[in-house]
Amino acid sequence: MTTSSPEGVSLGMPQLPPQAYPADVRARLEADAREVVARYPDSRSALLPLLHLVQSEEGHVTRTGMRFCADVLGLTTAEVTAVATFYTMYRRKPSGDYQVGVCTNTLCAVMGGDAIFEALQEHLGVGNGGTTEDGKVTLEHIECNAACDFAPVVMVNWEFFDNQTPGSAKRLVDDLRAGAPVEPTRGAPLCTFKETARILAGFPDERAGAVEASGGAGPASLIGLRLAKGEAPPARVVHPRAGGPEESQPHDPSPSEHLSSHDAPQQTSASDPAHPAGPSAEEGE
Repeated sequence: MTTSSPEGVSLGMPQLPPQAYPADVRARLEADAREVVARYPDSRSALLPLLHLVQSEEGHVTRTGMRFCADVLGLTTAEVTAVATFYTMYRRKPSGDYQVGVCTNTLCAVMGGDAIFEALQEHLGVGNGGTTEDGKVTLEHIECNAACDFAPVVMVNWEFFDNQTPGSAKRLVDDLRAGAPVEPTRGAPLCTFKETARILAGFPDERAGAVEASGGAGPASLIGLRLAKGEAPPARVVHPRAGGPEESQPHDPSPSEHLSSHDAPQQTSASDPAHPAGPSAEEGE
């Protein structure tokens, strides 16, 4: 590995080995690491939580942290680096106390995610992956958070803030920067990114009420789960054409009925006397 100038030009000089943790920090991390490694039959399997552990120390995965993981697990730093650079949940540079992620995947984008992301970039004065000058907020666009029922969704340190708008998102980041109390829409109370990283390493969240807090999926997602379990919830059959029969009352659907008007059989010209198909025209006529 070689060092580079500020302009990005390689200087051809080998990079110095990473510094070691101070003795007291290393002793504390080694005690935590032994607890993590003991959970797995193969010590190599502990790499992901150990990366979260070192991330909880400095707020991002440093070269020192990767060297520590390699020493504990008997791996090369190249093997550790390959994993740390593959997953976006591991930060490679200093970042804010609060990682604010705006979902810009298809549904959230259509529902306003793109507008929220653009508004926050302008409001905070940072681009994707940028951190505010006070070190409080890092902004990024992220892929699907599996919360399409509540689109558009913003996540702060992986906690859900559902049904957002540009205005509500700007108020959210202002409160985070001001140190005002902020409550996620569902799930555990909010904590800093370092605290979140330690929880992801597998250590218990000892804050009052954190374990009891919960938040489930939305009703549309749960319909699929119920069907997978063989349940048949009441449903309404929606008629796609205006002037059709009055809306049916909830009832147990028959095998020929569908739970959504999107995949319901549509009335075609062949089955609708009011809209006959007529003769097919040849190409060019």
